[in-house]
Amino acid sequence: MNTVDYLRISLIDQCNFRCTYCMPEESEIDYIQAQQILTNAELVALLKEVFIPLGFSKFRLTGGEPMLRRDLVSLVEAIANLDGVTDLSMTTNGFLLSKLAKPLYEAGLRRINISLDSLDRDVFRQITGRGIWEKVWAGILAAHEVGFDPLKLNVVVVPDVNDREVLDLAALSIDRRWHIRFIEFMPIGNDSLFEHKGWVDSASLRQQIGDRYGLDEGNCKGNGPADVFQIPNALGTVGFISQMSECFCDRCNRVRLSADGLLRPCLLNEAGQIDLKAQMRQGRSFADLRLAVQDLLNLKTEINFKERDRGTSGQKSYFRTMSQIGG
Repeated sequence: MNTVDYLRISLIDQCNFRCTYCMPEESEIDYIQAQQILTNAELVALLKEVFIPLGFSKFRLTGGEPMLRRDLVSLVEAIANLDGVTDLSMTTNGFLLSKLAKPLYEAGLRRINISLDSLDRDVFRQITGRGIWEKVWAGILAAHEVGFDPLKLNVVVVPDVNDREVLDLAALSIDRRWHIRFIEFMPIGNDSLFEHKGWVDSASLRQQIGDRYGLDEGNCKGNGPADVFQIPNALGTVGFISQMSECFCDRCNRVRLSADGLLRPCLLNEAGQIDLKAQMRQGRSFADLRLAVQDLLNLKTEINFKERDRGTSGQKSYFRTMSQIGG
């Protein structure tokens, strides 16, 4: 079991995209009300008084779409300046990135992941529900120009939708130090689409890319669950996150904090989650919160393996969509 030192923080569950693999098409999502979301002060206090003392040093800001969060730049600056923070990153759809790339970089953000599931404008619209591919591409270029390094592009591969673009997307890693991450499609909050489309396993994608360009494993290592490779002589890398075809629970070093303060030990399971916001607002001490979080960390291995198997055999063990969890 890896040391758990990485916290993914959902800043908001709202998003300005409607990606088919992330949100259900058939129903409206009941978004968290503003007063139920952790405030900047509460979030910074939890990091400073609970998570960093427990050994957490890596933090990723997610959503929904994190750039919809009010006072985002000041929050990034406050987290980046905390003693003990060694890595601060963000995952975004890139829509607002051309405007916020420079302020976020100046505030202390250094790593960024941008969702880019297609280079085809029509396919992009089909997946995201938005016809603004050019705006996202402009955000990617702005982040590159500002100096984000590594700059990662996340690709969720959906059969018969964007799987024919895998080679073109992988080629983005050749001339720039961009890191392309292919992610297996998961059945979270999109049951009907998943049942209709299914998923493409990473081994098939690796074979496809390797046959065209070649792939070297070399000394490339990811900062998490990705298996990372490199096209020969490429500046960047290609990685594969294989949560459907390969269980990487034994490599998991992260837990997730929702926008409304629920700490969950596993993406695929809500078992054992703690409502930190409620306990903090009820006046529970930070020392008590540290003990509660430590107890959850002690149970993480059991929750990952035993409960995950139960949850994927037909008994659903999660009730929020991917957009509400924060990925």
